[in-house]
Amino acid sequence: MSSPSERPARPPAGTGVIHDLGYRHYTGPRLGEPAVARAFFLSGLRHTYGLGRSGRSKVLPMLLLGLMLLPALILVGVLVQARDLLGLDEQLVAYSTYPITTQLLISVFVASQAPALISRDLRFRTITLYLARPMRRRTYVLVRLASLTVSTFVLIGAPLLLMYVGGVLADLPLTRETGRFLGGLVGAALLAACLAGLAAVVAALTVRRGLAVTAVIVVLLVSFTLVSTVQGVAASTDHDTVGRIAGLFSPYTLVNGVQVFLFDSPAATATPPEGTAMGLLYLLGVLAVVLGSIVALLVRYRRVD
Repeated sequence: MSSPSERPARPPAGTGVIHDLGYRHYTGPRLGEPAVARAFFLSGLRHTYGLGRSGRSKVLPMLLLGLMLLPALILVGVLVQARDLLGLDEQLVAYSTYPITTQLLISVFVASQAPALISRDLRFRTITLYLARPMRRRTYVLVRLASLTVSTFVLIGAPLLLMYVGGVLADLPLTRETGRFLGGLVGAALLAACLAGLAAVVAALTVRRGLAVTAVIVVLLVSFTLVSTVQGVAASTDHDTVGRIAGLFSPYTLVNGVQVFLFDSPAATATPPEGTAMGLLYLLGVLAVVLGSIVALLVRYRRVD
């Protein structure tokens, strides 16, 4: 047994960084906050798909990814095999409308993974262990959001990539198809950021995982149902302005409106935004959702010791 005099010396006082937990002093390299944040981001990204976790944790995210790819694969098969027979000159489903078509799968994915990244740390207060390392609360929040956003972007973007490859194989006009695909990816990134932010806020406010999952699904699906109903009524009664304003209150219609405005993509709603003013309002709406989610999470985590 080593004597107290043989133990490594404590780090100099005043360094401002805690590197030991009180029972064994740390003498290795101090990589600092960027390295910790990078490792934290990668582990969060892997965990959203169950990688590095139990087999049961992989079932739902991998199943949802497979279900997201299946319709795209069928669409590609029809496009490649029957283009000449059916006289097809473009994708059967537009890149901008595919996420709305599969919104149930996307919402379930975000609802199931946001509590795994957010609620668990708050409920069991393990965030205090993370913050004992050289990582600030702001960094913790941004890294958690980044992990959830990127994993959601992968879920949305993977079928779009499959559709693009199918369009190239079917000899659709390459320049046009590439432009539409890139516009679809921009929309996928914006939608992923909005969904991740909203889901993270709900999960932070509802720390019990089961309740958080239900709350996120309700927020995302009910908001879209209400908005699409208002837009349908507004379009049938010639009150398009009301429908366009209503589109600001669901992340799916909000992002689709941005795609219509920026890329002239096919609209997935009855009353898409028209004019520069309304298009800019939709852009500001996306920015407000993302930044508002970050601010709300920072406020929530300031209450955690």
